[in-house]
Amino acid sequence: MTIAKPPRAVLTGAPGAGKSTLLDAAAAAGFATSPEVARELLQSPGGMELRASDPLGFAEAMLEAHAREFERHTGTAGPVLFDRGFPDVVGFLEVSGLPVPKAADAACRRLHYSGPILRAPAWAEIYRQDDERIQSWEEAVASDEAVTAAWRRYGYEPIDLPFVSVAERLAFLRERL
Repeated sequence: MTIAKPPRAVLTGAPGAGKSTLLDAAAAAGFATSPEVARELLQSPGGMELRASDPLGFAEAMLEAHAREFERHTGTAGPVLFDRGFPDVVGFLEVSGLPVPKAADAACRRLHYSGPILRAPAWAEIYRQDDERIQSWEEAVASDEAVTAAWRRYGYEPIDLPFVSVAERLAFLRERL
């Protein structure tokens, strides 16, 4: 008899497309969540400088943070919703024109999310830059394309979130968990 693992779902997609807002709504609704590690790194002392001066080092820091979050939720009994995952790091590297280190590729192949992978497509009407979200609209779209391609390359089929209210997106999420 095989015991099914609880879903380890991921929100991925374009910067500024409503992932963190949906994650907050999911947490408020009682779901176990994992924050966006890149934003936490950017908000930490020296984070923006690391991203600007050493994007490969920044990617390695993201990979380590994703691994810690993945491990932290290993024993969680119910579904967990992650704000981004290992293939997002690969997408970041590729859109930055950087090679993918063996450790990043290995993490994507070895540490699997049990789904669903929900993609927030680029959404011009809600996109806003802020202190950490420094990409132009065009860069946000390119990031979404690179990240989505990385998820597919590692065997996942992202499901697009609809362009609807947060409450409706939360209902969409619930139906898939």
